[in-house]
Amino acid sequence: MFSRYRKEQNATPVTAPRAAASAPAMPAVAATNAAAQVQRKQPSAQQSAPAQAAPQDREKRRMKKISDLKLELHKQLLEQLNLSAIENASERDLRTEIAQIASEVLAEQGVVLNKDDRRILNDELFDEVRGLGPLEPLLKDETINDILVNGPKRIFIERAGKLELSNVTFRDEKHLLRIIDKIVSAVGRRVDESNPYVDARLQDGSRFNAMVGPIAVDGSLVSIRKFKKDKLGIDELVNFGAFSEEMAAYLQAAVACRLNVIVSGGTGSGKTTTLNALSSFIADNERILTIEDTAELQLQQTHVGRMESRPANVEGKGAVSQRDCLRNALRMRPDRIIVGETRGEEVIDMLQAMNTGHDGSMTTIHANSSRDAVSRLENMVAMAGIEMPLRALRSQVSSAVNLVVQASRLQDGSRRMVSITEITGMEGDVISMQEVFRYQRTGLQPDGKIEGHFTACGVRSAYAERFRQWGYDLPSSIYEPTGEFY
Repeated sequence: MFSRYRKEQNATPVTAPRAAASAPAMPAVAATNAAAQVQRKQPSAQQSAPAQAAPQDREKRRMKKISDLKLELHKQLLEQLNLSAIENASERDLRTEIAQIASEVLAEQGVVLNKDDRRILNDELFDEVRGLGPLEPLLKDETINDILVNGPKRIFIERAGKLELSNVTFRDEKHLLRIIDKIVSAVGRRVDESNPYVDARLQDGSRFNAMVGPIAVDGSLVSIRKFKKDKLGIDELVNFGAFSEEMAAYLQAAVACRLNVIVSGGTGSGKTTTLNALSSFIADNERILTIEDTAELQLQQTHVGRMESRPANVEGKGAVSQRDCLRNALRMRPDRIIVGETRGEEVIDMLQAMNTGHDGSMTTIHANSSRDAVSRLENMVAMAGIEMPLRALRSQVSSAVNLVVQASRLQDGSRRMVSITEITGMEGDVISMQEVFRYQRTGLQPDGKIEGHFTACGVRSAYAERFRQWGYDLPSSIYEPTGEFY
């Protein structure tokens, strides 16, 4: 026994399970009332219809009993374990202690489980104490990209771009709120009725967002965007079909030659993944500062300074915005500034940085096309309360931004870099742009999968001379259209 993890208390007898709210369904276990079932009287011919429903009723009763048992076991763990001591406990010791307490409760109640079912039960109890409860199996599943919780009883997952309802549930709303609070408190944030929504991150860097009542009407809403442990590089994205080798060569030259890049796209289109991949082309001897609302970027360079904004405290004070971080970053001698997502007044300082010697900076923005991305920059400047003539504003944007990379999530769930567009200057009062590469859709397969190919648009890059001067003399053949182009 590893009794050093138990509380110092008088011997407390293990109590019988109490009635509890419905809990998450558990894997199949040995039925505890098997002997009673054998002794039951066989149904008569007149009872044939109820006999067909009997197995389902027995299964419901069994699962209800198992749910009550798990609830009681978790209660016993909270009562007997010294929560402050187990923070530094090794996983092996803690699992042994949990298994011992579970065995005591099972023996007291006369419940017999086989080896596999006992292991599954102990794993779930460990997840409740040390992990994130019912979410742990989903977080460990590498095939799952998103976890979406619509109240305690409906948890959806995304695999290969398709949503499906999982069989995982929380015990009740209190159980779900406890897990939410455990996540947000770990990163120094809070969520309650006065502050009903929060952005946070998990230990592995996955993106977490939650909204609780009274704003969430039918139970708390949670969304988790999982990040792969192995960061996707350019080669992996090319193999997955996110873009072509010619586009990769062009982007390498663009980033290495310090063009200012905006990655635009809709929700879940792969903007952050693309930004991470593009950052791999930055030289290791450059000083990079990243600014994010929730730290998600995973840069591999040696000289990286990461900053994260902070919301206000309970008294409404102490907030640090992305704009505050960006202003301070300009005084920290950065070679490049990377803003995780530009969505507000920080756009002003971002454009100023791009125009005043911090070339090679990058950011993401929500937009449906390259032209929309430029329009959104103009709108965000206007919403920040800056009164500037439209022509002067567009001139500022056209001189600050060199390249817009448009990412998109297609209806079959696949993610593609559908367009690479250069901003070449001003023509009158309009920002002039030219598309260099695009994803050309050609059809739709019977199973719903989109057919298409990447192609150049037949336009030579406006920065070809700059590429050559920096040692990236791209062949003219990469700008020639391939396949059907229209």
